[in-house]
Amino acid sequence: PLPTQEDLAELRCRLRKVTALAQLAQLPPVPAGARPDLRSRLERVRQLELRIREKKAGSGATPGARPSGDTGVAAPAAEAGSEKPPAYQRFHTLAQDLPPGLTLPYKFKVLSEMFRSMDTIAGMLFNRAETITFAKVKQGVQDMMRKQFEERHVGQIKAVYPTSYRLRQEKNIPTFGNGVKKSDYQLTLEPVVGEEEKVDGRPHLSASRLLERRKEFNRNLVNIVKQHHKAFLAALSPPMVVPEEKLTRWHPRFNVDEVPDINPAELPWPPQEDRLTTAQEVLSTARGMLTPKMEKALANLALRTAEAGAGEPVVSKASSPASTSSALRGVSQALLERIRAKEAQKLQALMTREPQQEERLAMLGRLPAMARILRNIFVAEKKQALTLEVACARMADSYDAQMPPGEMEKHLRLFAELLPDWVEIHAIRTDTYIKLDKGKDLGLVTERLTKVAKEAEAL
Repeated sequence: PLPTQEDLAELRCRLRKVTALAQLAQLPPVPAGARPDLRSRLERVRQLELRIREKKAGSGATPGARPSGDTGVAAPAAEAGSEKPPAYQRFHTLAQDLPPGLTLPYKFKVLSEMFRSMDTIAGMLFNRAETITFAKVKQGVQDMMRKQFEERHVGQIKAVYPTSYRLRQEKNIPTFGNGVKKSDYQLTLEPVVGEEEKVDGRPHLSASRLLERRKEFNRNLVNIVKQHHKAFLAALSPPMVVPEEKLTRWHPRFNVDEVPDINPAELPWPPQEDRLTTAQEVLSTARGMLTPKMEKALANLALRTAEAGAGEPVVSKASSPASTSSALRGVSQALLERIRAKEAQKLQALMTREPQQEERLAMLGRLPAMARILRNIFVAEKKQALTLEVACARMADSYDAQMPPGEMEKHLRLFAELLPDWVEIHAIRTDTYIKLDKGKDLGLVTERLTKVAKEAEAL
């Protein structure tokens, strides 16, 4: 049957609604009389909307795709053979939106996350009085992290935190059809729990204890990096000594991602009659049964195993050379020593600076540029005083970096602290007002602020 007039009217009404919704989804055009800063912000929002739509359109083409870095699958042979780590590992510290501090290498952060996942799974099994086998923990950690988890990682965890687990090789453990025979040896893990941590008469891993263990593991990782940092400082010219308890950041030339990996602790093995412990035993047992190439590879492996030590701190390649470069020939050696000593003193102050002091220094560095903006605001408003809320809003709109009003208020109060003869802040009834002396020479004000910032940085 043909559509009636009522059906056509209903279709037209639906079409108008769809058109109106589509128009609401679009950003309105930038008005011609808008301010330049408002026009630029609207233009940035429009560009961001276009990027988001393009990204959604691109991701929709392959809905089932997943980043290859999360699968835990080994890299191709060409990439695995290269010594240089990928960029996301080498520069991950630069992408962290964190205050400067004692950051860990990427591989240490991954190991810390593995310990957290392993402790969570082992804690659940331990509290249920189940035998904790490596097979159970491995599957759980890989499901949580989407990364490969092997026995060498357990050895690294044991090397970092020796008192975290007791490791054994045990037989006759129920396997429930996971492909392992009941008579085979399996690696088992038992969390080390104090006598006071018991529930209903048996040891128990509580959530607070898991958090303490995680903090202890991270502290041990930081201490390992501190040892390598100490060796790096000792190799400088002149050598530097910084107390570890006062260290708040690494030396600027110390590349934290060049810290060598942790040597795994030796894991427990089955009894001697059931195994061949070393590559040397394999070589002596199978001599004459292997090809010359395989015998040579086993011999090299045995040699490397024998030479492997406890892992002394390795000095980073970024340490400065002891010899004087050709550009400094003819310069007095005493002058060079004084310059190097002064530079070492500045770096030591930088490495022991508290986060609160670092935040204040950053604020002092912004004040000279803010002083000109603040004076221009008072000149444009043609007022002797403004409310602190209005002044913070005007400053946030005019400053070249994004800053919330609360942070801007800290800077304005710092003006009043350092230059009370130029900026005054008064609380009157329910409002707070800021007053500025527009007769002051802005050049002298900027000079005083720069001098204060340099003096604070020299401390």
